[in-house]
Order: sequence, then C-alpha cells, then structure tokens
Amino acid sequence: MTRQYRAAVMPGPGHPIEIQELDGPELEPGAALLHTLYSEVCGTDVHLHHGRLAGVPYPIIPGHVSVGTLAELRGAITDVDGTPLREGDVVTFLDVHETCGECWYCLVAKQTTRCPARRVYGITYGVEDGLLGGWSEAIWMKPGVRMIRLPSDLAPETFIGGGCGLVTALHAVDLAGIKLGESVAVLGVGPVGQSAIAFAALSGAGEVIAVGDPENRRDLALRMGATKTVGLDAPPNDRAVEIRGLTGRGVDIVIEASGDPSAVSQALDMVRDGGRVIVVGQYTDGGEVALNPHLQINKKHVTIQGCWGSDYSHFHRAVGLVTRNQSTIPWGELAGQRFSLDQAGHALAAVERRDVTKAVLAIGAR
Repeated sequence: MTRQYRAAVMPGPGHPIEIQELDGPELEPGAALLHTLYSEVCGTDVHLHHGRLAGVPYPIIPGHVSVGTLAELRGAITDVDGTPLREGDVVTFLDVHETCGECWYCLVAKQTTRCPARRVYGITYGVEDGLLGGWSEAIWMKPGVRMIRLPSDLAPETFIGGGCGLVTALHAVDLAGIKLGESVAVLGVGPVGQSAIAFAALSGAGEVIAVGDPENRRDLALRMGATKTVGLDAPPNDRAVEIRGLTGRGVDIVIEASGDPSAVSQALDMVRDGGRVIVVGQYTDGGEVALNPHLQINKKHVTIQGCWGSDYSHFHRAVGLVTRNQSTIPWGELAGQRFSLDQAGHALAAVERRDVTKAVLAIGAR
C-alpha cells in the first residue's frame, strides 16, 4: 500500500495554503526518499503566492531549498566525490533539476541557469508531478538530483538559516571578483544581502557597507561582517553622497540585493569610476527604472553584471563555507522563526510582512 505524506500546498496565486495528504512516490533505480527536517520560506515563495513568476504549474508544493534525512534509496547513489550515500545521512540538494547538459546554453555559453530544460523543486513542478517541494513530510529525490551530505558538525538548522540566499549570494560574490582590501556596498539586508555581506568580508573586502532597513536587520548585518550600516531614512542622493564620501570616490563594488528596481540606479551612483555593479536582487519583474547611460555607466566606465540563481558548485562550496565559519557568522539566526507544517500559511505571511528575515518550516525536526 502506498504511504501518504502531509504537504502544504499552494493552490494558486492569492489562495490560502492547504494541508493535503499525497501519495509517496514509487522509487525507481537511482531515486531516493528524503524525510524533511527543515524547508525554508523565503521571498521567492511570496512571489509565487502573488503569481509573479511565469510558467508555475499550480497547485504546487513550495519549498525549493530543504534539508532532510535519507529514508530510502533505490540502488547505489553517490555524492560528487564518489562516496555512497546511505540511509540516515542528513543531506541538502541542488533544487535545480533536469538541466540538460546538451543545449547551447549548457555547452557553449556555460550558463546552466539559462538551460530551457531546467526544472526547480518547489517552483516548476506541480502537485500532480509528485512530492517535489520541501513543504512536505517527504521529498522525492528523482534520479540525478545532486545531494550533498551535511558534515556531522554542521547543524541542519544552521545551513537552512542561510538557505537559498546563501547560495545565491555566493554566486553574486563570485561574479563581483572582490580583491583584498576593496570596498563593497551591499544594498538590501534580507537573506541574500546578509550572506553577500558575510562572503564579501570572507573575501577580504576592506570595508563592507550594508544599506537597508529595518534597524534590527542592520544590527544583524554588523554581526554578519559589515563594517558600517546605512539606513533608508535619508533620500537616495544623500545616501550616495555619504557612501561616496567614505572613500572620496565611491566604492569599488556594489551588490544590489534589495529587489527594488530603483536600487540599481542608486548602485550606479555609489560605485566609483571603473567600479563594478552586481545586480542579483531583481528575481522578478519589479518594473522599469530611469537611468542616465552617459553619466551613470559610460562616463564612469562601470561594469554591470547580472546574477540569476545558482548551480551545484555554489551549494557544494556553501556547505563547506558554513561549516568552517559557523562559529563567527550567525547564519542560523537568519531564520527568525520556526513554524510547523500546519503553520505554513502563517510563515508565508510573516515573510511577506517582513516580520522575519526568513522563516523555516520545522517539519521532521525535534
């Protein structure tokens, strides 16, 4: 008899979250079943609830970054080092699945996040596809899903506190190419911004300026590695003048992680001539913003780099980075509140209201 598992389902944009009992998968060779410990509730889930992402096959089980315990495996499954995974291992996994490895984007452009075959747990799989989202008691690890064992000295709640913001920020900081002693401003103190602050500091930035609200998030940014914080009470032009004044010419790098389109223009005003701007916060279409290409880009000789999503390398490296730095960087505190599976709707509302930086569903954790 097929076992059923409880899941929090998003029926469609604007609809209340429902708890449903769904059939577990019939595991084929190379597949596994994960008993969920934690799954995050982040800004992406708010966008999903607002219907702001295209091609989502509602109803869905949200939750695209999760941690769980391997409960069943079919056949030999190994990690990237060739070490067999075992029942009882605590793992996370790359939420992106079915990147083809054969198309122009994968093979020529080397931009796997743009692969047209790309599917994402908790976003592009519908309920009818199976237990393919983290807001569930169990998650079906389809054949080929890349799992990463968490070290025994890394608490699952610490890693999930960073969650998707952790790996996205690592991608953004990679693209920023921070050199030792360079100055960095991070616009936005949400989950992506907080981890970008931490990675900028770890990369050897001489000054890391966190720009955003509310105050408690700025306080957390200082503990994540920021050397200075700037609130949003002053007009954008005044903030730009203040940040340019810290070096006399502007910061070397600005990482936009706020999600507000106007922050892109502000980033261009803060960066020095010949500096670099990484745009990672515009995950959904927030609208247009006015720019002056001559004054803000061409005359300043600014490099602008977009950043979309993450790949396996970011997940793999993030596990190691959090393990090595967990005693000094409070990633676990980014998850401001834990909720039960039955409280998934409340968790989503708390994130939307910005009551918490991020919420976590504690599903199988005790």
